Amino acid sequence: MGIQNFPPALQPIIQQGFLEREFQQALRSRLGYRAVADRDEIAVGIGETLTKTRTGLKPSVTTPLSPSTNTNLDNGLTPANWGIEQYTLTLNFYAATADLNMVTSRVGIASQFLQNAYTNGEQAARSLDELARNALFSAYFGGNSRVTQTLTAAGPAIHVDDIRGFQNAFVNGVQVAVSSSNPLAVTLGSDIYTLIGATADATNTSTAPNGVSGTLTFGSNVTVADGTQNNSVMAATASSILRPAGRGNTALLQANDTLNMGNLLDAVATLRKNAVPEIDGVYNCYLDPVSARQLFSDPDFKTLFTGATSSNAVFHDGMVNNFLGLRFIPTTEAFVQSHPTISGLSVRRPIICGQGALIEGDFAGIGADDVAPKDSIVTIVDSVAMVTREPIDRLQQIIAQSWYWIGGFCAPSDTTTTPLTVPTATNAAFKRAVMVEHAG
Repeated sequence: MGIQNFPPALQPIIQQGFLEREFQQALRSRLGYRAVADRDEIAVGIGETLTKTRTGLKPSVTTPLSPSTNTNLDNGLTPANWGIEQYTLTLNFYAATADLNMVTSRVGIASQFLQNAYTNGEQAARSLDELARNALFSAYFGGNSRVTQTLTAAGPAIHVDDIRGFQNAFVNGVQVAVSSSNPLAVTLGSDIYTLIGATADATNTSTAPNGVSGTLTFGSNVTVADGTQNNSVMAATASSILRPAGRGNTALLQANDTLNMGNLLDAVATLRKNAVPEIDGVYNCYLDPVSARQLFSDPDFKTLFTGATSSNAVFHDGMVNNFLGLRFIPTTEAFVQSHPTISGLSVRRPIICGQGALIEGDFAGIGADDVAPKDSIVTIVDSVAMVTREPIDRLQQIIAQSWYWIGGFCAPSDTTTTPLTVPTATNAAFKRAVMVEHAG
């Protein structure tokens, strides 16, 4: 009831302007990337870096053993071993805190203690989701780049936008620095060259999210035609990145290169070619709301749902559910990048993931009783320690509300999965996710 409805004589005695006795919550980011990670507990007392080994398979045997060679102690057989590959998880320490004076907070309009706890929890969840996103995309950007400076004359070195995926080569399943003794085949322009070195710039100018600009050095001279600005640079072991109209790199995307159903079907096909396991029957597709909106405008998508009623879950929810072999997960944490060459245009990156695309290592010693004081409150929530410390100031008034997490994320490789063991497999070092780049 408005105060103006009271008699004028009573209005002055009615207090106005009280603050609402409850904090309104801020908008929250929609998270999801951490959910794709397989959890792995890192035991106490083994150091801060853990290297794990994954075994490969042996090639199929389709040639019968010749009776003429089935002699002697070896029966004409040559021993062959399976391959291995290794990935490394590094533990890091992440934390944040807030102080609260329990005496002065009592004059506030609502419980600052509860608000601090809520805000700390949201900060921790968002921080870990972004760490998971960064680790996932870092691997799946690898081996895909473009020339940023045209060569003035043929020479062995070119400058590229991003050297991730070009710095190391896999030797017996272990990543070693690219060199003349450990080279890497790279397609540059229309030719294939042998990469022998990758050097990061002192000042990073990469336009890719978390990219590392630098120089690639080859074992022979690169022609001016191949070393022309915006030519694509792709390692033989490059991760799969799909783009509308078959664009070779990010800078070549045009304004009408929007997300379409064909891109997603190609991504599913690529994962299945590599025999990537599904997650509860489908692959996870993480995409932002603009990407989802473009999908609804795709003619193939519209045809698929021609005749669908308003009760159809896809249109009722305003977002697709499980179909096309995909589980669509909207997120506001997706990378959105300004187009490198077209002003006012953005580049968006849905990513389609299978099981094992990401590994999360959680330190087993988080919140151990012999670390946390007995008079503190430590609660472990989804592997994150939420800590409330007692007042230790002179007036015994100020408490500390904090959170911390000890762990790390990594994207494991699948170099032992080759056409010799899985005939449809690609040569990508990282096979368990496929990125789609499009304009929007």
